[in-house]
Amino acid sequence: MTPSTMVGVALVLAAGLMSGNCMLPSKFLRAWRWENMWAVFSLVSLVVLPWGLAFGLVHHLPEVYRSLPASQFVVPLAFGMGWGIAQILFGISVDRLGLSLAYAIIIGMGAALGTLVPMIAASGSKLHRGTILAVAMGILLMSVGIAFTAWAGRIRDNVHRKEGSTLSDKSYRVSIMLAVLCGFLAPMINYSFAFGQQIAGRAMVLGNSGPMAAYAVWPIGLAGGFIPNAGYAVYLLYRRRSLPAFKQGYSDLLLSCAMAVLWMGAIAVYGMSASFLGALGTSIGWGLFQIFMILAANASGLLTGEWKRASGRAHLCLTSGMLLLIAATVFLTVANRS
Repeated sequence: MTPSTMVGVALVLAAGLMSGNCMLPSKFLRAWRWENMWAVFSLVSLVVLPWGLAFGLVHHLPEVYRSLPASQFVVPLAFGMGWGIAQILFGISVDRLGLSLAYAIIIGMGAALGTLVPMIAASGSKLHRGTILAVAMGILLMSVGIAFTAWAGRIRDNVHRKEGSTLSDKSYRVSIMLAVLCGFLAPMINYSFAFGQQIAGRAMVLGNSGPMAAYAVWPIGLAGGFIPNAGYAVYLLYRRRSLPAFKQGYSDLLLSCAMAVLWMGAIAVYGMSASFLGALGTSIGWGLFQIFMILAANASGLLTGEWKRASGRAHLCLTSGMLLLIAATVFLTVANRS
């Protein structure tokens, strides 16, 4: 493994740890409802932080944007909007299914799509046979590992259902369907970044390094994501008459901002990692990013008691799934060297 690849993998690991725990502060909200938290989270993570980082780290940012035709912004913005819908479904799924199970389904489905589509678009028929085989094996192991993790969550929830502490069968099926839809839309944030490389390329021409140039892409894609997220949060705030809750719970404001910092920090670090992982950075890096997120989310779920009453069978499935995800990490890392 080259030093550049080692740095890239380390950055993806850090990004996965942050992203896998970004929803954790929501477990400790006191006065705010979901929509209060989501409104602040969306504003800070999708507008304040990405634009702040871009202006602070990318030299000549206004000139970068002015020098590109409007068509260069359409695709990243559109994919960002698709991902924004996934973000709404993601927040609902975590609330209804729990951290571990929601992450397994959503991140799992998005992992394969987010790995393959940019790789095919960027490399096409130029890929080596060894790279294709390693990526295919990594995705296979990832899928099986995710299936084990989701199965473990199902076993856990069956026990909780008997105790009257979780969703009905009908509500559970609806929640799973929402998570599946989210899984299809979730990788659009990676498409936004992968198909917005002309923006990063222009930033590099104007004197920015590769890792710093990546910050010029995020404000565009995330602006698209902000539109559905903010719209849905405002709709719920008025429908549920939740606006007065903003006057309470200063700690809830801090928790919501902490979620935003963790999430945007993960996105920023992931964007930097792609430049260290070479031509397949947005493909291999995405797969690794998803794996590390699932591992981190499940570890947090264990530590916060989501699996406290789970059976030994559920814990065995969870452990098997996490080991398979680690094996998938090895194959995807090898693929990056092929």
